[in-house]
Amino acid sequence: MRKALVFTSLAVSLLTAGSTYAQSAPQQLPPSTPTYPYVKGYLSFIIPWVTFQGKTVTPEFKSATTIGFPFGIGVYYSDHFGFSFEITPSIMWEHQTGKSPASKTSNVLFDPGPMFRFSHGWTFIPRLAFETGGRYGLTPVLNKIVARTKAVNYFVAVSAPMRAGNNVPTSIGGNLQIGFIFN
Repeated sequence: MRKALVFTSLAVSLLTAGSTYAQSAPQQLPPSTPTYPYVKGYLSFIIPWVTFQGKTVTPEFKSATTIGFPFGIGVYYSDHFGFSFEITPSIMWEHQTGKSPASKTSNVLFDPGPMFRFSHGWTFIPRLAFETGGRYGLTPVLNKIVARTKAVNYFVAVSAPMRAGNNVPTSIGGNLQIGFIFN
């Protein structure tokens, strides 16, 4: 009789092992929703493809190469709206014929703007632009998050900077920006 009782206890224990707890089962929490507003920082680099100024077309890499290093913060107010504060120092390398290449910090740009956020990682940012070289204007930016990780979100953006001022003809350009947003 004792053997039957031990065998029955063992069988019941094995059959119910997956669903018997000394405490209540752990509860699944719903996915977290962000609490607004919140702030994220980002780093990137930007390369101008081409600039149209007056009757002149200047492609990148022909006589000079310029690379900007935008960094900034985004203040997110909802799933669909935020505001970005960006500063972009630029370095230019000149390729002068018969001379060794020369490099210099060519400009610093402050370009704040509202962020209009859409589904699937798309964001439109119409930025104001204020350059230390005396130019000003507008830079519409179309941004796409291309990869997400726990630590950062990687993005690619294209922009069309429009500039005026400083007794120079109005210009419009095309840029490529690649970077990451800290989570």
